[in-house]
Amino acid sequence: MNPELDKKLKSKNIRPTAMRQLVLQVLIDQNTAISLPELEQKFEKADKATLYRTLKTFEEKRLIHHIEDGTGAVKYALCHEKCNCHLEDLHVHFLCTKCNQTYCLDEIQIPDIKLPSDFLLESVNLVVKGICSNCKK
Repeated sequence: MNPELDKKLKSKNIRPTAMRQLVLQVLIDQNTAISLPELEQKFEKADKATLYRTLKTFEEKRLIHHIEDGTGAVKYALCHEKCNCHLEDLHVHFLCTKCNQTYCLDEIQIPDIKLPSDFLLESVNLVVKGICSNCKK
């Protein structure tokens, strides 16, 4: 058991288990968002349902967020430390059209969207597409 991972899980009211620690470590080590199939490849012997439930728990407890980047696969990434997954915490995502990796651009917030008064905003997804710095080299 890793005390740092336990602390991070407990801070979000998630009971630490070996699988949750392993999944969290993979998410920490990633510099891009990861899809469930990509995660399954890292845990070949793990039960797919367990991995899915782990991601859903992490998302419900606001440890991670999901990204629909237009590739057809939902991807997941760690939330930043102070994120509560409120609209003001939303940020831009970048999809590299060459390597198909999705990056969280935490420093670029989604602009305030003014809807007509009789509309209710529930979620926003802003994906910018182009060539990432790795592929540009």
